[in-house]
Amino acid sequence: MTQALKPNLVKIDKTLRTLDGLAQTGLLPSGDISELEKLSDRYSIAVTPDMAALINDPDDVIGKQFIPSAKELKILPQELQDPIGDYAHAPSKALVHRHQNRVLLKPTNVCAVYCRFCFRREMIGPDGDTITQDDVSQALDYIEHHPEITEVILTGGDPLMLSAERLTRMMQRLQSIPHIRWIRFHTRIPIVAPQKVTTELVAALRGIKPVFVAVHTNHVREITSQAGAALARLANNGIVLLGQTVLLKGVNDNVEALAELFETMTVNRIKPYYLHHPDLTAGTRHFRLSLTQGMQLMKNLLARVSGVSLPQYILDIPGGVHKIPVNSDYVTKHPTMENTYILQDPSGKTHLYSDPLEA
Repeated sequence: MTQALKPNLVKIDKTLRTLDGLAQTGLLPSGDISELEKLSDRYSIAVTPDMAALINDPDDVIGKQFIPSAKELKILPQELQDPIGDYAHAPSKALVHRHQNRVLLKPTNVCAVYCRFCFRREMIGPDGDTITQDDVSQALDYIEHHPEITEVILTGGDPLMLSAERLTRMMQRLQSIPHIRWIRFHTRIPIVAPQKVTTELVAALRGIKPVFVAVHTNHVREITSQAGAALARLANNGIVLLGQTVLLKGVNDNVEALAELFETMTVNRIKPYYLHHPDLTAGTRHFRLSLTQGMQLMKNLLARVSGVSLPQYILDIPGGVHKIPVNSDYVTKHPTMENTYILQDPSGKTHLYSDPLEA
């Protein structure tokens, strides 16, 4: 392994995908290299030049999100390989149909960056389950033959990793299906690789039906001037921008960080949409707060920011059931079971949720 250099002394002009690449740029965390090698064998590494340039230390608010840590090898009994239940609701490899009127369409399993807390970390990356054009065609046929589906959410992987040509063809097909009312993209691209948001890509996203782009960003430092320009290219072309953020311990788990992030998103014409409580993803305990801590944060945030800049705090119930708002109307402590909550989903059904951080 090459000896590590101090950060910012090496020009980074390509995505870092190996431990050796991290070492050469001074971004390899200290510790037992054999543990990190175990991780890199299991989970993909990808840090774009834009994000690498922001990392002062592997353990800073940007580094924590993308640089592998030996902490990921510690897996709790409650943690799952498929924490939100995609597998049980996948009629085909490229499609998830968890809710009657909307589906997730996964045209690729590749991302520009690989987040260390990702709930799909077992499925995505170069070594993940490859999604072919035939898989996508089968998914589009399924959507066309299910008139109850009114919304298609393109996710992955990151759908904006596709070429403008492929996106154009996919959008033409989706726009031609009469019962599809609008289309949504979930992406990190405008933040982590803003140069990919080209005129051609923006044109590929436009259509007669409304298009929403949900942009994932977790800290205000990610919203650079280049990211702001990419977001403007989308917004200036009539694409509605929504914001998705994951509540992460050591990254944004305080009112000041969240308020600054959400207000900066609003200035950049992103409507903060969801603040996700971290899923019970294998090896991610070090990123999670308890539900009690998260609800207190939201209470304090409500007194700080405008409603325009306030997202809904939500939790995906394990097993592919529902997203639920994390507040006292839907989440209560179990009266007798220690470290357990009673969750009520939007249909009125109740579910038990064991929170290992309440122990």
